[in-house]
Amino acid sequence: MKKIGSSRASPRRAGYFLLIACPIVAGTVALAIVTQPAIAADAPVNLGTAASFAVLGGSGHPGVTNTGASVINGDLGVWPDTAVTGFPPGTVTPPSQMHVDDAVAEQAQSDLTKAYNDAAGRSPAATVDAIGVRTLGPGVYNATSELHINGALTLNAGGDPNAVFIFQVSSALITASNSSVILTNGALACNVFWQVGSSATLGSNSTFVGTIMALTSITVGAGVDVMGRLLARNGDVTLITDTVTQSTCTPTVTPTVTPTVTPTVTPTVTPTVTPTPTRTRPAPSPTGTAPTPTPTRTRPAPSPTGTTPTPTATFTRPAPSPTGTSPTSRPKPKPKPKPKPKPKPRPKPAPAPKPVSTTFPVTG
Repeated sequence: MKKIGSSRASPRRAGYFLLIACPIVAGTVALAIVTQPAIAADAPVNLGTAASFAVLGGSGHPGVTNTGASVINGDLGVWPDTAVTGFPPGTVTPPSQMHVDDAVAEQAQSDLTKAYNDAAGRSPAATVDAIGVRTLGPGVYNATSELHINGALTLNAGGDPNAVFIFQVSSALITASNSSVILTNGALACNVFWQVGSSATLGSNSTFVGTIMALTSITVGAGVDVMGRLLARNGDVTLITDTVTQSTCTPTVTPTVTPTVTPTVTPTVTPTVTPTPTRTRPAPSPTGTAPTPTPTRTRPAPSPTGTTPTPTATFTRPAPSPTGTSPTSRPKPKPKPKPKPKPKPRPKPAPAPKPVSTTFPVTG
């Protein structure tokens, strides 16, 4: 019985095991897909000396043609053509310069060819043909024929300022009037590249971002704002009252920032009290003339010797005047001359007694 039971139970247990094992295997596969390493970011295209140019024409005579008050913020050059027209009224903002059929423009065209081939040789990650209102992340995109931008194309760097966007266009690049290319989340114009297999045409009043490297020519409608470069290898560049600003990248260093907590201090406001001036009425000045000291004369007691002493004058200093004026001092009185002592009368000598004759009777 046990063996039968055992023999019957074994297939069931095997079935249970398979049912349990299937989710585990599926989970392992899903985990492997999720934890795949991220694809390495694309490196930017090296433009060499062509990076200093905002506009660079090739042949086509003239190599660059302008109508209206176009503004070029960056170098402008042509090679191997020898002609540039429309400057002025177009302007090249200093310190940028024009290089017409010189060694600088020739070297820039050589570096442009290398950059063009580099962008064309990148392995594409996706295929695009027509773009309306759309958002794309970093990567390499390929258009097997023409590439049309008919609305707002948003390039989202996802917070990475080094994110690179490369568009490979087998034929022509065409943007509609009033269309736009928008950068967001750290995307930079210097990291956006358009490798065009024939010609590029930008519609009027549109906003464009990135470096166009066209095999033949570039035609820009009126009122277009370009943040990047217009580089034509074998054809000309045509402008009509446009603004082209050469884009540059600076090395991005992400420092380790330790957050500092700054306490919030509530300032104590002390009201400013303006003191009220106190007016003190001065004491009234006595009316009159400062008192003149009056000397007090004291007569001394008579000297027993009969000599009259010299009287001594005693002066009493008056109190100071409250008006701050010093009392007028009177001259000291002259002492009274000493009286001459009267001569003491000499005593008269006593008169000598006169003899009195006395008659004595004689007796006897």
